[in-house]
Amino acid sequence: MIVLDDDGLEFHFPEVHEAARCRIDFQRTLRIPDDGGDYPLPPGLGSFPLRHLDDYAARLPDAWRRRGGVIMPMYQAEALWIAFDASYPFAVKVSAGKVCALTGDGWAERLNRDPQDYLVLPDQPWLDGFCVEKGIIRQFVAMPLGEGYTAEEQLTGAAEHGGLQIVAFPMKVERYEALLKDQLRMFEPLLHSCSFAEDGMGLAPGGRMKQDIYDDPYGLDAWDQRQASRCFVSIVNTVQWLAIAGERPPAEPPTAEAYSRYGLPWFDYYDADRQALAGSNKLKGLRSVAEHTAAQGKAPLPDNGTVDVPRVVDLGKPRGRRVREAAEEVPA
Repeated sequence: MIVLDDDGLEFHFPEVHEAARCRIDFQRTLRIPDDGGDYPLPPGLGSFPLRHLDDYAARLPDAWRRRGGVIMPMYQAEALWIAFDASYPFAVKVSAGKVCALTGDGWAERLNRDPQDYLVLPDQPWLDGFCVEKGIIRQFVAMPLGEGYTAEEQLTGAAEHGGLQIVAFPMKVERYEALLKDQLRMFEPLLHSCSFAEDGMGLAPGGRMKQDIYDDPYGLDAWDQRQASRCFVSIVNTVQWLAIAGERPPAEPPTAEAYSRYGLPWFDYYDADRQALAGSNKLKGLRSVAEHTAAQGKAPLPDNGTVDVPRVVDLGKPRGRRVREAAEEVPA
């Protein structure tokens, strides 16, 4: 079951377990420079608005009505990242134009382990783009279909689907309950002591960013592939959004240069206990938006110059200041 709630997608599998739920949000962000440099994580600037596609079915093509899901507006060359929130473990597949964002392979409903084509929640807090190397992604950037920019067009030669495709698989209930028991045993001593397809938008690879995509620590057998929910996120440009939904789109995000000029923070996240995936050679070979623009002899995208990152906040470090613990024997 998928519910649209406050511009986020809630996946819930009560038939598996009442706790089997996860939330996925699509965050507006800075478009990082597409200059070959490796940038830290840009900030989230709020969620993109999402609307039920069925509410506007009369204004949309038949192909869109058949696939259902939600619609989301993006400016041309605007970037996004996907935020995940779950306490129950999930395997989540993310595709752009039915091209897997982790492997570059075509759409497959089932999970594959070699190479791994899914993210593991809650270990993976977010995904900012196409996994091209170990520890490196190329940012998701919205570009029009039909001009050769998108990963879909570069790998399949067609501009057919566009948008995003999300499918979520909950962990098998018996594995989840065993995991809870293991965690309880571990902490027990502490407890006792204390797309119009032809006119819509797709996602193209943008600038390079430092981000690990983590390996599955549970194994393929942990996921209940009999239970799955899939959602198609159709991306429209801002003019189409106004015509379809009758709403003004959000204001354009600031440029990376303007954001950095005011000394606002960028971010880094590293978990030394997790193994990162190696990245996809298929996706590594894609031309970025800047490279494709140059190859077409077009003018480069505006506001895409190299920036100096003034401040990086490490999200992997523990928060707060450590408290000195009491000695075993406190003198009278």
